[in-house]
Amino acid sequence: MESGSTESLGQTPQLSVAPPDPFGSPFWKDLANADDQKAFCSAWLALQCGQIPGVTAGWLIVYDSQGGQDTITACWPKRDFDFSNLSRLADRAHLEHRIVTAQGRVGPGTSPAQPVTLQVGVPLGAGGVSLGAAAVALTTIHGSSAMAPKRVAEHLKWGAGWLETLPWVGRFKNAGAGAAQAMSCLDLLAVLGEQPQLRGMMITLVNDLVSRLRCDRVSLGVLQRNGAIRLRAMSHSATFKAEARLTDAIESAMEEAVDQCASVIAPPLQKAERTTHVSHTALNDAIRVAGTSVMSVVLADNEGKPFGALTFERHGAEPFDRAVQHLAEAVAALVGPTLALQLRANRLIAGSVADHAVAAATALFGPRRPALKLAAAALVMLALVLVFAKGEHRVTAKSVIEAQTLRAAAAPFDGFVRSARVRAGDTVHAGDVLAILDDRDLVLDRLKWRAERDKLQQKQRAALGKHERADIVLTESQIREAEAQLALAEEKLSRASITSPFDGVIVTGDLSQNLGSPVEKGKTLFEVAPLNTYRLILQVDERDVRYVANGQHGTVAIAGMPGRPLPIVLTKITPVSVADEGQNFFRIEAQINDVVSELRPGMEGVAKIDIGRRSLIWIWTHAIVDSARLAAWKYLF
Repeated sequence: MESGSTESLGQTPQLSVAPPDPFGSPFWKDLANADDQKAFCSAWLALQCGQIPGVTAGWLIVYDSQGGQDTITACWPKRDFDFSNLSRLADRAHLEHRIVTAQGRVGPGTSPAQPVTLQVGVPLGAGGVSLGAAAVALTTIHGSSAMAPKRVAEHLKWGAGWLETLPWVGRFKNAGAGAAQAMSCLDLLAVLGEQPQLRGMMITLVNDLVSRLRCDRVSLGVLQRNGAIRLRAMSHSATFKAEARLTDAIESAMEEAVDQCASVIAPPLQKAERTTHVSHTALNDAIRVAGTSVMSVVLADNEGKPFGALTFERHGAEPFDRAVQHLAEAVAALVGPTLALQLRANRLIAGSVADHAVAAATALFGPRRPALKLAAAALVMLALVLVFAKGEHRVTAKSVIEAQTLRAAAAPFDGFVRSARVRAGDTVHAGDVLAILDDRDLVLDRLKWRAERDKLQQKQRAALGKHERADIVLTESQIREAEAQLALAEEKLSRASITSPFDGVIVTGDLSQNLGSPVEKGKTLFEVAPLNTYRLILQVDERDVRYVANGQHGTVAIAGMPGRPLPIVLTKITPVSVADEGQNFFRIEAQINDVVSELRPGMEGVAKIDIGRRSLIWIWTHAIVDSARLAAWKYLF
């Protein structure tokens, strides 16, 4: 028969039963030496039941404060009792958050032969936080128990403080273990940092782990490109045989862990993850030592990609437990990125190139990086266009304008410059006076020979009057000589004024600064070029002259008017090269088809000769290919 609250039994008379000595109970030792929460709760319940007079059985439920799920249950005594009534009473006390009492039987069975006990359910917890519930069964004498239910509830609630501190003790214990692990890992990382070489770092790692994890042997292996593990370091062994049976077994165990991307222990731990440990069992058989335990943990880089494994061995000692596994995994997680970085740094050029190639292929053909894929597609389309599209191949050459014909105005005799009316750059017409030489000596010379002629003519007439034939013949020849000298003087006088032979432009010559200076006979005073009749001289590089032929067309852009290209036609290819700025050029003549009035001899520009249509990639790269061929011929063959 149940009662809704403690008030109905509050007036129950108490029996004078002396409680047992609490400090003499062996359950205090069990409480202090409990290994886990289950054992702690069992020891606590036994201690409480031993301190409350008349308790025949007890039941304890500790709930998870977050999820409300049953996490720990304990019963006392540990015999084949039926605790169903106590379990239901404890659940009810927890749900209703109050002390609940009931009458019932607790014992090896629920037959009517079992004595009726007073059952008390008490919720445990403080500060509004429900920790769980406890229920105890009290013997009754004449319907009354040795201790009132309210006193029983107070006793259990006072003792529940032990249960409330239990999670914090576990947390502090885990925190202490985690701090110890972190300190051990940091010490190991500091030791590895003192090694400048990769091999020394690996050997130091396995030798240090042997002592830290109390192992007989620790091995380190690195994943190769073919997917196999190659052993790189073994504790307390400078060298080891690569083909040895034990080495093969260790590498197989490492491959088994890397393939599963998980730690593997043989023999496996209880409640361990489902992992295959065939190779680890084979390694145990290869070691041939009773009680051997083997564990492998995976080494991963900073991206979480496995690149190797660590294998730990204990020969005939205590097997690996969960704490050692966690410490080994923490060490692998800490030193893995450092070892991976050193492995990449110590690879040969071929390995680095292969890594970059694989990374590029993954980025290009993987599910991500759409911008890279679009850029690659654009580059492929551009390459196809350059290969199959055609363009006009043109040869570029420096050019200069020259006159088609050039006339020189030279000094007809030795004399002096009297006046100069034009200079270089002036446009002149046919017959225009360019310069005048001093003719005073010529005028005197003409007067001299004229007077000499008149004198001889008078002498000839006198000889005719006297019929002196010899004198007549002599004077005749002298007269002709005087007339020739007179004609020469008059011719020189007529040439004292230097005139333009045709319409044109003065190319060279400026006598305005040399008035009165002497000039020698035959000296070039001016050069005159005709208007609208020019030729273009091209300087074609010797590497491009093979593409050039007479009759080819092109265009030229003059520096003075770059926005107005002029059409040209090649007329002559001279087989003479000219060295300029460290390169050889061939002189090629071309005719300008569209002559404009702004052209002047001496103007420079850039000409492009149309060779023919070729692929764009050939047009842009043939010069580089030719240079490479020449360099290969020079240095390799």
